[in-house]
Amino acid sequence: MNNVNGSVVGSSSGSGDGSAPRRNSKRPKYSRFTQQELPACKPILTPKWVISVFTLIGVVFVPIGIASLMASNDVVEIVDRYDNVCVPPNMTNDKVAYIQNNATDKTCIRTLEVPKHMSQPIYVYYQLDNFYQNHRRYVKSRNDAQLRKRSQANETSGCDPEKRTIDGAPIVPCGLIAWSLFNDTYIFAIGNKNLTVNKKGISWKSDRDHKFGKDVFPKNFQSGPLIGGAKLNATKPLSEQEDLIVWMRTAALPTFRKLYGRIEQDLNAGDVISVTLKNNYNTYSFSGKKKLVLSTSSWLGGKNDFLGIAYLAVGGLCFFLAVAFTIVYLVKPRKLGDPSYLSWNRNPAGH
Repeated sequence: MNNVNGSVVGSSSGSGDGSAPRRNSKRPKYSRFTQQELPACKPILTPKWVISVFTLIGVVFVPIGIASLMASNDVVEIVDRYDNVCVPPNMTNDKVAYIQNNATDKTCIRTLEVPKHMSQPIYVYYQLDNFYQNHRRYVKSRNDAQLRKRSQANETSGCDPEKRTIDGAPIVPCGLIAWSLFNDTYIFAIGNKNLTVNKKGISWKSDRDHKFGKDVFPKNFQSGPLIGGAKLNATKPLSEQEDLIVWMRTAALPTFRKLYGRIEQDLNAGDVISVTLKNNYNTYSFSGKKKLVLSTSSWLGGKNDFLGIAYLAVGGLCFFLAVAFTIVYLVKPRKLGDPSYLSWNRNPAGH
């Protein structure tokens, strides 16, 4: 705006000549990213391109699906549910009382027959159903610092309700996860010969090296009036108690398997395995199930048909779409980018 003398009144936010940037300007610094000037790929999905992509996906996915299913079918698996059959007939109506009675003998003998040749190593798992290890209150009931360092043995924060004894002494390891440690045991035999179960190396090496200390020993564990599960050897550090390490890697789903050990010898078709087990773990209070699983493995892992079926389904669908689009393209082709197909270029019906 000009004053009466014709001079220019400068703005308070700038110098008036446009040579200097405004001090209070919120304009971002120029870059190709903020100005959306980076190179971009904008492919035009022509019929030939779409048909080629679907065909390629089908060609890749179908063989992978077939290979996955073949690998899964090569896995030999024996699954035996024993929680119901191992209850004495006179206690079937009160299974909780049976499992909580320490004076009752929990020994149970099961017989398994090998359906096909099983090559070593044969993995021994226990499977629990309807056990929610992913419950927030359960997952939080632990103290990782206590598990790693001897100097943190008295640290029990977050371990409620299993943190200290009645006398106030700290429990190592504390928390509900450790307290509920699985305590069924299995002894395998064929005829008069016992099968050795190797329990070394069943946990993750990263857990042994970094999450459980070599100088941390169990203390006051399972010493309260209510025993949750297995006891621990007080003379062995936590880093060597692999059953505990496996158990404390909590499962995401209510049905899960955890590795118990490995049988490192081949089993032949028709072999009869006698399993002497201790049915100690209480799954009856929450209507859970217990299963013993013997399984071989393949390059893909254990027995799992889902991956192969998923690949076959996606590959088959892509093949079907490729064929359908090809037929449509050949029977009723249309010019790419033809403006006559635009809605405003079409005449209304009846005109």
